[in-house]
Amino acid sequence: MSMSNGARMIPVYCSLGDIPAGFGPSVASIGNFDGVHLGHREILSAVVSEARALGICAVAVTFDPHPERFLRPGHALRLLTPMGERIELLAAAGVDAVVVLPFDDAFSSLSAEQFVGEILVRSLKVRSLHEGGNFHFGHQAEAGIEELKQFGAIFGFAVHVHEPVHVRGLEVSSSAIRTMVAAGDVRRARWMLGRAFSVWSTQARGRGIGTRLLVPTVNLAPYEELLPGFGVYVTRITIGERCFQAVTNVGNRPTFGDASFAVESHILDFEPVEMDEQTPIELEFLLRLRGEIEWPSPEALKAQIMKDVGRAKRFFRLVPELHG
Repeated sequence: MSMSNGARMIPVYCSLGDIPAGFGPSVASIGNFDGVHLGHREILSAVVSEARALGICAVAVTFDPHPERFLRPGHALRLLTPMGERIELLAAAGVDAVVVLPFDDAFSSLSAEQFVGEILVRSLKVRSLHEGGNFHFGHQAEAGIEELKQFGAIFGFAVHVHEPVHVRGLEVSSSAIRTMVAAGDVRRARWMLGRAFSVWSTQARGRGIGTRLLVPTVNLAPYEELLPGFGVYVTRITIGERCFQAVTNVGNRPTFGDASFAVESHILDFEPVEMDEQTPIELEFLLRLRGEIEWPSPEALKAQIMKDVGRAKRFFRLVPELHG
């Protein structure tokens, strides 16, 4: 398959067998790349720069499913970026190709030497590899950076080790960002991602017949990956090609009758828009306004919603470039 990166298309290889025999040589980085955060992008920038200098291919190698999902199936890991969005973000970082390796029994049983020989040397023809200091590979993560350097000396590829990136005193990592998002701290997550935390989905089924959104409320379809903790957020919602300012409630809507989970966005600068159940929606979480509260009456809830809307409008006035 191929993926658009601005005006150009890049190949996406979904197994080692998909990589053409004449592929390479390459400069590469291997990782989960969940979120493609500022730390990832620093490494990918170095990969792209070196590949351009050498006149060879820049490659990002990632895994599907996430290794933790395969190795710990009982642990409900929710990802910052589903695979489709992850590939788009990797492409936007400037690489020339993405390799998505299926993480399965066969892959997880590869020894460190097999990993290097079959993937780095034979398939990718790696000349140079860029990794973070916590990179591990091989069966049961048996090898790390020192072993990688030893293999590099044997097989003739360089190994560049990158220090963690820090933003406002915080070390950037996918796990730290997942923890922040789950707690509703989308502001600090935005610092680490270098962009707003986003959810990509479609609208919930059952809005009725028609292809226009005529009311300023959008409910997301069920979403399997990470959502922010219950609460009310300042958001930006892109429906197809149209972008709107919004306030979004994530939670069980407990005030009236039976609780039912929903991600419900109220659009502030609404205009009718063409939309059906397949129209792509991107919902960007910019700031948490408050936690979810059970209100004593519809009137109390309505009064609070007006306050939420007022604070959101003030946010957009004061932070037009979302630097907050």
